[in-house]
Amino acid sequence: MDVIITFFNAAVLGGTPLLFGTLGETLTEKSGNLNLGVEGMMFMGAVSGLASVFLVELFLGTQVAGLTAVLLAVLAAFIAGAFGALIYSVLVVSFRTQQNVTGLALTIFGVGFGNFFGEFFGRLSPVGFMTVSASARQGFATIRIPFLSDIPVLGRLLFSYNILVYLALVLAIVMAIFLNRSRWGLNLRAVGEDPAAAEAGCISAARYKYLATCIGGGICGIGGMYVSMVTTQGVWVHDSIHGFGWISVALVIFSTWNPIRAVIGSLVFGGFIVMRFYVPLGIPMQVYDTFPYLATILVLILVSLRQLKEHSPPAHLGLGYFREER
Repeated sequence: MDVIITFFNAAVLGGTPLLFGTLGETLTEKSGNLNLGVEGMMFMGAVSGLASVFLVELFLGTQVAGLTAVLLAVLAAFIAGAFGALIYSVLVVSFRTQQNVTGLALTIFGVGFGNFFGEFFGRLSPVGFMTVSASARQGFATIRIPFLSDIPVLGRLLFSYNILVYLALVLAIVMAIFLNRSRWGLNLRAVGEDPAAAEAGCISAARYKYLATCIGGGICGIGGMYVSMVTTQGVWVHDSIHGFGWISVALVIFSTWNPIRAVIGSLVFGGFIVMRFYVPLGIPMQVYDTFPYLATILVLILVSLRQLKEHSPPAHLGLGYFREER
């Protein structure tokens, strides 16, 4: 039982950055924009979130308290990810560039941005690499919820995580309500399905595409910050994201563009990521890395066979929209 609980905990922790990336990309794709720059935005969020706390501690000469560090890192990561998404939006929505190429360019830019500034700020540190204090790291440690954390078995399964895990779960619920129960969410889905029809109904397709893409990019940035502040424990590691952005893009398909299913999908993919440490199969480590993508291929086949409307991507996903051609 202890092994199962430990494996479940590790899967949740491993899947949380994927959940942030998936939710951000889901919101983006609901507007009809296919942004393949998730990896780049996560890199930008990772370095910005860590650097924000590091630079404050460096120049003020004092340790940042845990909760302050969390707020500072989340804000910086969101802004960085949103900035990357804004670049994408300007190019795609305003200048009408090809979406796939623009997304790939954003990934290349974001990876270079993250690694460059990660190494650059590291040179300012007395220890030779960018890291934050133990006080700041404490804000990202496991939190204990009175009474709930003490429940046998369930306490360890459900109430033994850091604050960002709960933030991701709340965000998934809020996004599901927004997309399915709000007027703005309905307008956003209309833009993703048929922007010309949405414009005919007095809905600004460009405005919704900009907002959804930038907010989605900010959420992806928080996912990157999770890696640098939780997974690597507040120490900058070169190439720390290591494909999480691409897995998140695959997970959007796995979850069929549904925020609640994304929670389940991220848990499954998180299990695939940590499986090598808990389920020794005697196979090369590289084979374990293929499991999430094999699962995605299987889901694609099943979705294609069932042909369910609710499991289909937005009809206008990846297609350029030119208002003048309405």
